[in-house]
Amino acid sequence: MKATKVKTGMKIPWDARYSLSLLILLSSTLCLCNGQDYGTPTEDGAGEPPPEMAHCNGIFMSYNFGSREREYPHVKNVTAQSWAFKSTVMIVNAGKEEFTGWQMFIGFRHKELIVSATGAAPMDGDFPLDASNGTTFVGSPNTDLKTSILTAGDFTQISTNIEITGTLFGVPKSVLPMPKTLKLVNDGWECPAAKRKGGNMNVCCKRNPKFKVKTGPKTKFALRRHGDLNIVYDVLQSFGSSYLAQVTIDNENPLGRLDRWNLTWEWMRGEFINTMRGAYTHKRDASECLYSKAGQYYKDLDFSQVMNCQKKPAISDLPPERKDDKVMGKLPFCCKNGTLLPPLMDPSKSRSMFQLQVWKLPPDLNKTALYPPQHWKIDGVLNPQYKCGPPVRVDPSQFPDSSGLPAVTYAISSWQIVCNITKPKAQASRCCVSFSAYYNNSAIPCNTCACGCNDIDTDTCNADRNPLLLPPDALLVPFDNRTLKAKAWAKQNHMPIPKKLPCPDNCGVSINWHVNTDYRNGWTARLTVFNWRDFAFEDWFVAVEMGKAGKGYENVYSFNGTRVPPNNRTVMFQGLPGMNYLVGQVNGTHPLRDPPVPGKQQSVISFTKKNINGLKIAEGDGFPTKLFFNGEECALPKHFPKKSSGHRGGISVLMSLVFAMAAAFALMMD
Repeated sequence: MKATKVKTGMKIPWDARYSLSLLILLSSTLCLCNGQDYGTPTEDGAGEPPPEMAHCNGIFMSYNFGSREREYPHVKNVTAQSWAFKSTVMIVNAGKEEFTGWQMFIGFRHKELIVSATGAAPMDGDFPLDASNGTTFVGSPNTDLKTSILTAGDFTQISTNIEITGTLFGVPKSVLPMPKTLKLVNDGWECPAAKRKGGNMNVCCKRNPKFKVKTGPKTKFALRRHGDLNIVYDVLQSFGSSYLAQVTIDNENPLGRLDRWNLTWEWMRGEFINTMRGAYTHKRDASECLYSKAGQYYKDLDFSQVMNCQKKPAISDLPPERKDDKVMGKLPFCCKNGTLLPPLMDPSKSRSMFQLQVWKLPPDLNKTALYPPQHWKIDGVLNPQYKCGPPVRVDPSQFPDSSGLPAVTYAISSWQIVCNITKPKAQASRCCVSFSAYYNNSAIPCNTCACGCNDIDTDTCNADRNPLLLPPDALLVPFDNRTLKAKAWAKQNHMPIPKKLPCPDNCGVSINWHVNTDYRNGWTARLTVFNWRDFAFEDWFVAVEMGKAGKGYENVYSFNGTRVPPNNRTVMFQGLPGMNYLVGQVNGTHPLRDPPVPGKQQSVISFTKKNINGLKIAEGDGFPTKLFFNGEECALPKHFPKKSSGHRGGISVLMSLVFAMAAAFALMMD
C-alpha cells in the first residue's frame, strides 16, 4: 500500500478567510466600544481613572504623588533638605447636577512651596506659593464641571486634571509625602476622610441634603465674594481682534488703605495694551512690541503709539491735574494719585477706575475669545500688604444707561479678583510704636529692626538685641543722634551697656503711645505721630485697638475720632480739617549741629472706666493691642512700662544693680 503524504498546513478558501477577518474586526470594534466609558484620561497621560470613581455619585477627587528629586543644596540635616516633586490631581463631576465654581482644598503639610499648577489657580496668592498649611485651588480657565448626562460622557467637560510642581522639605526618602486632607470647600458639600493607598488618595464628596441655599438672586456664574480689596475686570465692548475693558478697585476694609497704588498682572495669551484712560503704564517701549509676536502679526501697526507691550505691565493712577484730560482723563473715580481711603473716612475716595483697549493675537481673533490677565498684585506706599486671588468669572456687572434713561446696561463678561490684607512678618513692618507712661521715667522705643535690617551693616550693630531704654525726649531725635542719650540714660539708671549696640528700627513712621493720667473714674493717653520720611502724608489716619479699655473711649482733643464697628473697641483718629497733612522730615534750625526734625502731630485722648470691670491701666490695659497707620499694622514693643521701676518689665532697682555687676564682672573676665 502506498504511503500518503500529509501536509502540516491547511489551505483555507478565500471566502472563509474574508469571513474570519471580518469576524476579528467586529470583535475588536466591540472591545473598543466596551472600554470607552472613561478612557479619555489616558490620552493626556493621566492614566486610568481609579476604580473607586465608579461608585461615586457626587464629586470625585484624587491626588497622585508622581515623583521627587533631591534639590540643591544637599545637606545632611533631613529636615532642611529640599525635594522637587510632581503630583497629579483630578476632580470629576460624577453626579447629575452641574458643579459651578469648584474649590478644592489640599491639606499640604510638608512645608510645600507650589511653583506651578496647570489647569487651576490658587486662591491664596500667586506662585511660588507657600502651601505649608494647605491651599485652595479653583479652576482656571475651567471653573465649572458639567454632567456626563448633558455632555454624552465627554471627560474634558466633566473633569479637570491638575499637574502640580513644587518643593517640599523634611521628608526622608523612604516616606511618601502625601497631603493630610483632600476636600471641597464649596458651601453645601460634605467630604468624608480621604482614602489612601500608597501614593494615591481619593474622596467622594456629596451635597448635604439639609443645607439651605441662601436666598437671593440666582447667578449663572460664581457668587461675588467680599474681601479687603475687590477688583472687577469688566469687558465693555468686544471686537474680533480687540476689546475694551474696565478695571474697578474698591476698598471695603474699614482700616484698609492704599497710597500711590501700583497694580501689576500677567498676560497669558500675548495680549497688549493699545490705549488707556484713567491710568498709565510705567514703561512705554515700542521695541518690546516690534520684536514680539504682536509685531510679527500686526505688521502695519504703528507701535510707537501703543501704550504697553509688556507681559507684566506696571500700572498706576493718574495725578489729579489729568482728571479733565480729553485723551487720558474724563473717567469717574480716576486721577487721585493712587489714593484709596477707607469707606469709613470718605466713601467717595474708596474707589478707583480705569479703562484699557486690549489687542489680541491668534487664535483668539473672535468676539467671544475673552481671557482676563492672571497673577494680580497691588501695593502702595507705607500701606498694608495685599495678597490677591485668581480672577473668578462672575455674572456681568450692571451700569446705569449712558443715555440717562432709567435703564440698565450689562458688561459682556466680568471677573472678580479678591485681595486680602496679610499680617506683616517679623521685622517686615513699615511703621512702629513706642510706649511710655507717667509712672515710669523710661520710654520703650520701637523694636530693633522692626522695619527690617537688610540694608544695614550688622557688623556695627546687633540686629537681635532688644533696644535700649530711652529718656522720653530722645524719641524726638533720629536714631543716629540717640546714642549719647541712650548711653547716658543707661548709666544714670544703672543698666548695662552692650559693646555692640542694637540696630535701629528703620521705620519711616513711628508712633508714641503715652499713658498720661490714671484716676478713679477714667484715664488719659497721648498719641504722637512722627514722620521720618522726606514726603508728606495727606489724609493720614491712625487706628488703635484697645481691648476691653476701648469701650471707654470718650473724646480726642486735636484729632477727629471715630469708633470702628462692629465691636467699637477700635478707634480711628485723623487730622482735623486743615490739619490732615502730616509733613515730612525737615532740617534742624542749624543743620550743621542740629539733628533733622520729623513731621509731628499729637493729641490727648480721654477714656472712662464706667461699666468696665477689672480695668488695670498700669498692668497693660492702658496700651494698644494693635495699632495701624494708614492701614499698615505697626510693630508693637514686646513689653510695656510698669510702675515698679524705670526700665522694661518692672525689674526692681536692686535686680538692675545685680545685672549691672554681673555684666561688669563678665567684661573683666574677658
